[in-house]
Amino acid sequence: MREDTRIPPLVEHLAQIPEYRRARGKRHPLLPMLLLVCLAMLCGARGQSAIADWGANYGPRWLRRLGFTRDAGPSQPTLSRLFQQVPHATVEAVLGRWAEQVVRCSPRPAAPELEGIALDGKRLRGSARQGAVAAHLLSAYSHRLRVVLGQVGVPDKTNEIGAAGEALLTLVLDGRVVTADALLTQREVARTIVDSGGDYLLPVKENQPQLLADIIAAFAPEAEAGERVGPAREVALHGGRLEYRTLTACTALVGYIDWPGFQQALKLERRVVHKATGRVLRQETAYAITSCPPPRATPAALLRVWRGHWRIENQLHYVRDVTFGEDRSTVRARHAPQVMAAFRNTAISLLRLLGATNIAAACRRYAAQPALAFAAIGLPVDFE
Repeated sequence: MREDTRIPPLVEHLAQIPEYRRARGKRHPLLPMLLLVCLAMLCGARGQSAIADWGANYGPRWLRRLGFTRDAGPSQPTLSRLFQQVPHATVEAVLGRWAEQVVRCSPRPAAPELEGIALDGKRLRGSARQGAVAAHLLSAYSHRLRVVLGQVGVPDKTNEIGAAGEALLTLVLDGRVVTADALLTQREVARTIVDSGGDYLLPVKENQPQLLADIIAAFAPEAEAGERVGPAREVALHGGRLEYRTLTACTALVGYIDWPGFQQALKLERRVVHKATGRVLRQETAYAITSCPPPRATPAALLRVWRGHWRIENQLHYVRDVTFGEDRSTVRARHAPQVMAAFRNTAISLLRLLGATNIAAACRRYAAQPALAFAAIGLPVDFE
């Protein structure tokens, strides 16, 4: 765990989820079942059967520490009903408040670094094929802390644009920079971000043809160069490839385009070279807009926050698929896939906060030493 980051006890936040079941027929308290889900996922459990097996395999002593009143934990059908019936919006809101408290407990980066929040969607492919509702989820992810700050379901027969406003309104955006892919480069999305006190860095592609043409013209060789800032350069080595990135900012379009909060246009040139031969493997140019003003956002800081957006793909979505088998899950009843994804997000976030760089290896470690998993959620174990 980072020394400057205090992790709020997850157990205290899960206790805020109200009991939704009738008293008759209840075998297990709600909070212990929610804690069991978190613990089992920290230990690598992929689905409902694996979570039930965790309770059966570790036995009564560990279950009692979670708060269970019986020697046997919940079965797979019981957990299935839990995921189907627990209010999904309440679960997401509670887990979002926990993540926001994590951010608040961690000092903000010093200037000129920018605090980035990536907004990106992921489709639950296996559940979608089985006809699950809202099987496309939009998540917000902290670049710096690698924590999922929130998640909302994208209603069927629509896309991420309509859900983006709802997702943004659940976040604290003051002083933070929202990054997204080109689909969310929309005026309403930008207006929501700016009105909420945040900033944006949004890529511009063919879905905004006039804006793209204006930016290309602003960076043309014959255009006035006096209003350009930079360039900032960065080199990265990946295996046998060198990737060169060069970012230049331009303020020439301020007052010309009517984009909410617009301050700078950005041009990013990428060149990938084979290290041994010097052969150029790929070369491309990308454009973006941002509401961050030049005194606050240098080209170097903008280059880092633009690149940081892809952490949501590499460090969250990829892990959910490969380590937790999310795309192979066929859970479809009600909002169960959405609730399970929310708990996976929290498990991955918690493991990252605890210093894990390899999530699969960290899950194996916690499975072998369950006391570490208990301590991670705020329930230290001291068995005699």
